[in-house]
Amino acid sequence: MWAFFGLSEDNKEYVYEEIFQLIHYGSWSFREAYNLPVLIRKWFIQRIAAEKRREAEARSQAAQ
Repeated sequence: MWAFFGLSEDNKEYVYEEIFQLIHYGSWSFREAYNLPVLIRKWFIQRIAAEKRREAEARSQAAQ
């Protein structure tokens, strides 16, 4: 049981991975990505993933 409030090390890594993706693929600043509400941050991560899948499919079809 936790004696304090906060994220576990595993959860911190997950959150930082999401922040990295927003910075890398979405050109967000660290502060902007960090301060996003969780639901909005997750929506943007899912939207980036969907766009990357669409781009990969388009490249795959163009290569054929």
